[in-house]
Amino acid sequence: MLKALATELYRAQQRVHRLQEQLENAPLSKKEAIKRELRDATAECNQLRRMIEAKKQQPLYRTDHKKHPKF
Repeated sequence: MLKALATELYRAQQRVHRLQEQLENAPLSKKEAIKRELRDATAECNQLRRMIEAKKQQPLYRTDHKKHPKF
């Protein structure tokens, strides 16, 4: 799960960089549309970063055992 999130974050970061370059070279008529798309892409990156950080934090208690009834 963590690896998949990291891959998605990488793709989202690539999209942000691509949009930033487009914004620098875009004509004035297209800049607003690119800014909106860039804002959405940046928000997606931030959300993915938060999700990765949450996955990386280990709980303070053990979760790898299950209670089995004793016979």
